[in-house]
Amino acid sequence: MIIITGAAGFIGSCMAGKLNSEGRRDLILSDDFTRPDKELNFIHKACEARVDRSRLFDWITKNAGSVELVIHLGARTDTTEFDSSVFDELNLGYSKKIWTLCARYGIPLIYASSAATYGDGSLGYDDRDNALPGRLKPLNPYGISKNEFDRWALVQEEGPPRWCGLKFFNVFGPNEYHKGRMASVVFHAFNQVTGKAGGPKPGTVRLFRSHRPDYPDGGQLRDFIYVRDVTDVIGFLASHDAPSGIYNLGTGKARTFLDLAKAVFAATGREPAIEFIDTPADIRDKYQYFTEAKMDKLRAAGYSSPFHTLEDAVSEYVGEYLAEGSRL
Repeated sequence: MIIITGAAGFIGSCMAGKLNSEGRRDLILSDDFTRPDKELNFIHKACEARVDRSRLFDWITKNAGSVELVIHLGARTDTTEFDSSVFDELNLGYSKKIWTLCARYGIPLIYASSAATYGDGSLGYDDRDNALPGRLKPLNPYGISKNEFDRWALVQEEGPPRWCGLKFFNVFGPNEYHKGRMASVVFHAFNQVTGKAGGPKPGTVRLFRSHRPDYPDGGQLRDFIYVRDVTDVIGFLASHDAPSGIYNLGTGKARTFLDLAKAVFAATGREPAIEFIDTPADIRDKYQYFTEAKMDKLRAAGYSSPFHTLEDAVSEYVGEYLAEGSRL
């Protein structure tokens, strides 16, 4: 059996869907399943059981001999939350317990880290330097919690028989409907273009103005990666004996927010109409202007599949999911 935490959420539910599509039904889905806005992410997924996240540790202890892998994707991901205690409990503390159980019972572990650990990017994006996490300065408590777990994992003398921590860059795609403000820019841009977002200018995409002279408005750069590429990489690592460690998971090619907005307009068959608004004051000094994953380590581990281009991914996401309100 394979355990997926965060199975009601965005990436976790997509991972369950991928495994279902490959014929896997022996899944243990774990999360807080009480939110109605997440129900369609998991209700139709085939599984052996759904286990509330508060009972998962006991479940693993009783059933460890049947578990072949834990894919730990559950986390509090709100970068605008500044109560560190929330992340200490749900991200750092919970992940340490998962690790400890996997080590005790000899279960391989794949877990979600984040590109938010890299902070402003001034120290680069090199996942091959195991000393780097000790020098990084993430810009918010979410990034700090993810980096603290990476640092902790790297110095453990005892761990799972094989483990991979994945620094997700800017992931977008189906099943993020519940994320609200934290949903991808693709999701918000689609709603603005189609008028679903409301506001005074339906059909116009609003992007953050640059507050740095070295970046033009809309010229901020991010490594946007489609969720189907993310689940493909996780599937590869689950079935191949890649070296344990931390891996970047982006495309390796940064693109601008203007590129993204234009791709959404193209996918909806409309001419671009873009305006710029100030970055909210509560995140302005914590805003990343450039992220780009170095992907040499994952490629060296044997992953050779190409990633979706931004344009192809946006076209599929808009045409097959957002326009229909469907899920993966």
